[in-house]
Amino acid sequence: MAEPKTKYDRQLRIWGEQGQASLEKSSICLLNCGPTGSETLKNLVLGGVGSITVVDGSKVEIGDLGNNFMVDESSVGQSMAKTVCAFLQELNDAVKAKFIEEYPERLIDSNPAFFSQFTLVVATQLVENSMLKLDRICREANVMLVFARSYGLTGFVRISVKEHPVIEAKPDHFLDDLRLNNPWPELRRFAETIDLDTTDPVIHKHTPYVIILIKMAEEWAKTHEGNLPSTREDKKTFKDLIKGKMIASDEDNYKEAIEASFKVFSPRGISPSLQQILNDRCADVNSDSSDFWVLVAALKEFIANEGGGEAPLEGAIPDMTSSTELYINLQRIYQAKAEADIHSMENYARKILQKIGRDTDSIPKATIKSFCKNARKLKVCRYRPLEEEYNSPVQPELQKYLTDEDYSTAVGFYVLLRAVDRFAANYNSFPGQFEGEMDEEISRLKTTAVSVLNDLGCNGSTLTEDLINEMCRYGAAELHAVAALIGAIASQEVIKLMTRQFVPMSGTFIFNGIDHKSQLLLL
Repeated sequence: MAEPKTKYDRQLRIWGEQGQASLEKSSICLLNCGPTGSETLKNLVLGGVGSITVVDGSKVEIGDLGNNFMVDESSVGQSMAKTVCAFLQELNDAVKAKFIEEYPERLIDSNPAFFSQFTLVVATQLVENSMLKLDRICREANVMLVFARSYGLTGFVRISVKEHPVIEAKPDHFLDDLRLNNPWPELRRFAETIDLDTTDPVIHKHTPYVIILIKMAEEWAKTHEGNLPSTREDKKTFKDLIKGKMIASDEDNYKEAIEASFKVFSPRGISPSLQQILNDRCADVNSDSSDFWVLVAALKEFIANEGGGEAPLEGAIPDMTSSTELYINLQRIYQAKAEADIHSMENYARKILQKIGRDTDSIPKATIKSFCKNARKLKVCRYRPLEEEYNSPVQPELQKYLTDEDYSTAVGFYVLLRAVDRFAANYNSFPGQFEGEMDEEISRLKTTAVSVLNDLGCNGSTLTEDLINEMCRYGAAELHAVAALIGAIASQEVIKLMTRQFVPMSGTFIFNGIDHKSQLLLL
């Protein structure tokens, strides 16, 4: 067991053993292993995914040596899938790797059932028609799908999943769950045993700020009809009251209390985003419901009963100036409350599982514990089918992007990436791909782009000549620098989906290599 922990040490610190185990159970299929696909899969193989299957029917050509580091001169004329697969296997022999010499487009048409065996499919460099077919196939089979494409100095990444619940969202900034404005009985009783007016300077300097704020908040509420500070003036007065309790200028615990006083002003109860999840149609569970929605149903019961309008307590407290004895006692009170909340949630979950005819022990305690710890931060991501986005984009957003100077290039690339596929379908090559009349191809691409805009309901809208010229100049080339960036973004999103940690991006990610900008379009 020591070797994997050493090998994956850095990432284990980010997503833990449970996240790593999820990766090692995953089965990934890559469609097309050019530079974009190879770079995506390289990151996943190094991360320790369970198995990979590379699908590509092409042979290595001289031109591939300039943009794909996983092929060399000895590979020319050989199978691209076999060559890249062998290289990836060398990076991590713990990953099971195999290849299929077949063009993805043919496989999508001839054997749609092939994709149902995978946890996730990464589809790179597919044209629109094949993307739409694959999206329908994967949605029907409940297989996660990530599209990635690099094209000259631009590219995109888009996730397509029916629904993706996230328990460990791990937001960058989130308020500590200390209940300073709504302490439970045990915490309140503990606070009552401590005298803030003590004349002992040692005790006064080592009373934790949590106790200071709880007692000061209760003192304020007694003289303000049970209300806590809400206006700017009240909040300033509250801080002044804390400051007035100091008997020396070097009392760090009181300084911490003043700095953390905003935690008292936060609203009680649950956030609107969590309430939205509780009200979701999927919270009415049945025998087909996922473990996540069973736990949401249990959470709803808990909040209405033992929780008293609050989610389960997380149970952790931050470091603070305090005597060791007070800090440990405080820590035990928080941990005991968290354990009691987990126990209540377990009971609700078992009752619900029994009611819907499922094994009452089918949800592990570790999962319930993680759910309780992260209950305030739950997220549910849903993604529109690609066909729906392409045929019925969100008009207000699209119009805003087209007229917004900051977004006009990104949405221009979005439209042109669709236009070049339509161009290729009409003329059997991408604009600028072969030597010829560039002016004629620019004119054709402009006409095609206008037709795409009209189909999107943007009659009369146009794109800049410079952007259309650029797309023709690219000639459908995959530049390694762009492919590496797109591959890195795609693999990052795959890891989020596989580990069910962090929140995957929504919308279509567009990379604009001209202005060095990355933007998300919510269409």
